[in-house]
Amino acid sequence: MLIINGVITIDPSRRADLVAAAIAMQQASQKEDGCHHYVFAADLEREDVFHLAEKWTDQAALDTHFAQPQMATFQAAIKGAVRGMQATKYEVASEGPVR
Repeated sequence: MLIINGVITIDPSRRADLVAAAIAMQQASQKEDGCHHYVFAADLEREDVFHLAEKWTDQAALDTHFAQPQMATFQAAIKGAVRGMQATKYEVASEGPVR
């Protein structure tokens, strides 16, 4: 299982563009084989920050995700709006509830 955790910093004047593109990307990605979780979330304290959380079955599913048409559409829609992005991939050997 792969977990992706990302932080996207944007130009606040383009926030509406990012929100629209993120909704479309989120909806399409959630339908992909191997996707268990895919969500963008607005930071509650900073209007210029969004968080991304993803969960994929394996690297093959993630690689397929990167090749999907919605990825190119998303990247084109947010071009010039993103000031920075940092994402980290975690490979999870087991999972369970937080206690």
